[in-house]
Amino acid sequence: MSAYYLGIDLGGTNIAAGLVDDSYRLLAKKSVPTNASRSAEAIIADMGDLCLDLLKANHLTPADIRSAGIASPGIADGKTGMVMYANNLPFHKTPICAMLAKHTGIRNICLDNDANAAAWGEAVAGAAQGTKNSVMITLGTGVGGGIIIDNRVYSGFNAAGGELGHIVIEHNGRPCSCGRKGCWEAYSSATGLINLTRDKIEECIKTGRKSVMIEMAANAPVSGRTAFNAMRAGDEAGREVVDTYIDYLACGLINIVNIFQPEVISIGGGISNERDNLLNPLLPLIQKQQYGGGVVPQTEFRIAKLGNDAGIIGAALLGMQN
Repeated sequence: MSAYYLGIDLGGTNIAAGLVDDSYRLLAKKSVPTNASRSAEAIIADMGDLCLDLLKANHLTPADIRSAGIASPGIADGKTGMVMYANNLPFHKTPICAMLAKHTGIRNICLDNDANAAAWGEAVAGAAQGTKNSVMITLGTGVGGGIIIDNRVYSGFNAAGGELGHIVIEHNGRPCSCGRKGCWEAYSSATGLINLTRDKIEECIKTGRKSVMIEMAANAPVSGRTAFNAMRAGDEAGREVVDTYIDYLACGLINIVNIFQPEVISIGGGISNERDNLLNPLLPLIQKQQYGGGVVPQTEFRIAKLGNDAGIIGAALLGMQN
């Protein structure tokens, strides 16, 4: 008889729920708008209804679910089942697991931070499958991080650990959304790459230097793809942006390798879609500068496999931690 797991990815814009089987395949998923301005009770009620609708559509009942999990933004305490704080949601010490269990009748519900859940998904069913120690980095609007040690998510004694995007790589550097200056996130997120690209475009305009990025920026908003696309077109200014970005990215990744020495670091988020254009210049920098290079086995770097479903799959499988 097959086992089924239910994963819920709670976001500021949408709530997504997915059904996962015992081969870690995502069988079906549904989503609804979060409408984050409402009360926690209303949001959790919608989450529960979404789960029940998904089960009904797949001819299952709450009793068929071996375990369920919630991937939440903010500080999510798996020990208590409470979301202690979430920046864009009205949650403050909210017993989300107990409330969802009451609404759905699903008994075994786990909880973790969304980045941690995505890292767990990659560890169990994605790029780091088969390892015991891994780290996932997500290069999106910010830099998300999740740490797996001995087949368990590591989040510190207070459920607030693993904020890898907020290690400082440049003292008193660029302002970060967290309030610090010089955070890795300010340089290696898609936002950081966009800022580097805009700075280079302004520099080219002021100095009269030619760059296809000037025309690109005139026709469409600057994105994390702009500099990479310019580089592929043979644009030297675009290559300079990419090289600078990869230097910053390598700096943070080397710090992570030196601290954790994981078997695998998986890289996800929109920028990871550059794949070899990202990894090929990145890896020599890391290998040259990491501690123990050439002496001990090396951390392997892989592009994440699960994409936007990592949070759902990881949440569904939270109950499997050793």
